[in-house]
Amino acid sequence: MLSHTTTRDWLIPYADGMLAADERRRIDSHIADCAACAAELREVRELNLLLVTLPAAPPVAFPPFWLNLQAVLPQRRVLRIPSFPSYRRLGLALAAATVAMLAAAGSAFAAPTALPDNPLYAVKQLEESVRLTFIPAHDRLMLQLQLASERLREARAMANDHKPLLAENSLRAFRLTINDATAALKNPADPQAAKAAVQKLRVQLAAVEQANAVRADDDAEVKQLVLAATDELDRIDESEAGTLQQPVVVGEQATPQPTPQPVLRPTPQPSSSGGDREHTSGDR
Repeated sequence: MLSHTTTRDWLIPYADGMLAADERRRIDSHIADCAACAAELREVRELNLLLVTLPAAPPVAFPPFWLNLQAVLPQRRVLRIPSFPSYRRLGLALAAATVAMLAAAGSAFAAPTALPDNPLYAVKQLEESVRLTFIPAHDRLMLQLQLASERLREARAMANDHKPLLAENSLRAFRLTINDATAALKNPADPQAAKAAVQKLRVQLAAVEQANAVRADDDAEVKQLVLAATDELDRIDESEAGTLQQPVVVGEQATPQPTPQPVLRPTPQPSSSGGDREHTSGDR
């Protein structure tokens, strides 16, 4: 439910019909229970009706008006620019170029920490796109996880500043980044670093949810996006666990029979009894 202060800030755009349907419903629910905000809304609407019913201003001829105005305006002074030598003009040009370069460098250094409500946020997004385009393939996953962590930092900051729409945009960008990195997370080059990065993302998601819940007007869409992002990380962990489990082959492997070795047998020797028989028969 919206807080009293937030509702008062939104009463004028609410009365002018400039809010989205979901925001109007949230204000309606608050006004139904808050007599002070309802009374202030009536005053805003009465003021709008009064402004609409005012008669139009009579047309004024412009030439007489301009002549009368010129009579009271101070006389314009002509600014004379002295003629500088060529080298001085070159020096001024170099000085202007230096100032422009310093301003660009300052913007480049400030952009990495810019939040979605900062004018330099577009520069930050451009820098991230360039880094993703030219980074080597084996380092791309860790950069994607770093960018995902940055999106959660932005979402938490926007939730703390009560800017739910910007927080929702950062959470949606986080989910897109994680979806792009899902395939690489199944087989990371550094599993330990990837696991630690995913665990850090879980902690940051919990911080975003806490920042959204501590306010009296917590945004339901932010809560839903946090839950969806947590489910994404759960699915990634489940897929990693399935990849790490190696299939076990159950069965028996035939043991090869040993090669038979030849059996060594002794060479037979002539018997001495045979010779004695021959001698005996010869004597006979």
